[in-house]
Amino acid sequence: MANPLLVLSLGLGLAASGAAQSKKIVVTGLSAEAVRELQASAPANVRLVHAAAGQLLQEAADADAVLGAATADVIRAGPRIRWMQAFSAGVERYRSPELLNSPIVLTNAKIIQGPNIADHAMAMLLSLTRGLHRIIPDRPNEEWTRGQHRPIELKGKTAVVVGVGGIGMQIAQRARGFDMRVIGVDPKDIPYTPLLEKVVPPDRIDSVLPEADVLFVAAPHTPESERMIGARQFELLKPGAYFIAVSRGKIYDTAALVKALDGKRLAGAGLDVTDPEPLPKGHPLWKFENVVITPHIAGQSDRVQERRMELLKENIRRFAAGEPLLNVVDKQKGY
Repeated sequence: MANPLLVLSLGLGLAASGAAQSKKIVVTGLSAEAVRELQASAPANVRLVHAAAGQLLQEAADADAVLGAATADVIRAGPRIRWMQAFSAGVERYRSPELLNSPIVLTNAKIIQGPNIADHAMAMLLSLTRGLHRIIPDRPNEEWTRGQHRPIELKGKTAVVVGVGGIGMQIAQRARGFDMRVIGVDPKDIPYTPLLEKVVPPDRIDSVLPEADVLFVAAPHTPESERMIGARQFELLKPGAYFIAVSRGKIYDTAALVKALDGKRLAGAGLDVTDPEPLPKGHPLWKFENVVITPHIAGQSDRVQERRMELLKENIRRFAAGEPLLNVVDKQKGY
């Protein structure tokens, strides 16, 4: 017969071990309904706490993870934090010394926004190439005019995609669907894919720009990528090329873009991201008929929240189980 004291001792030990493995995860920036959905699917050893902005630092004090805010203030307030989840693909605003010098694992929302942002990039390009940016504003005049329109087709044209990650690869997929050649620019070694004819590192971008009928910017904003598209790069593009930016406005030089448009080197530009942002009234970019501007909305869609929730649920499960997380960011590189 088992010793009752030994059984009791083992039971208490297991209970203590289970308690030690429990995780507190603080969630901010999501609706109460979304937090309840995460709580319903969370493992038994996870306690999810919904924190309003004013409660975040207090709740972070004994938290093991934070979803939705990776600021320096939160990191200083939470010495136990080992995982922080950003809800955006870009994480440049979170790369504080506190984060970079900590053991905290940072994950982001790359890939889940790829389909909708790629759709938006192609929509802006098609608006320009099919002349919709000129036709749609004429609709209130109820005029049926055709003579001045000169739409072009994308078949056989070349797209250069800067940043072949979760967004850029989706752009490449859509461009290939239009029978375009696609060249990638990325610092990573991209595995072979029939979507890309070739990939060059950023320091060789100038070698492929003369081939570009369309230049897509889908790269994250890092110190290395800031202003990587400047006056020289716009000069190297084919005359009559299109420029589409859907990631961050600081990756291209706004003044150089204005000059290229003024000089008629570009056929048009589609900008969901600008620098400064919001684009102020009176800015030169507003005056060009051949520039389509949207207010940084490419990341929105009817499906993106569903994909975000799937990512959060899976990463919560992995964190609770001590498994590798999805979408881990290289904090030093910024992506």
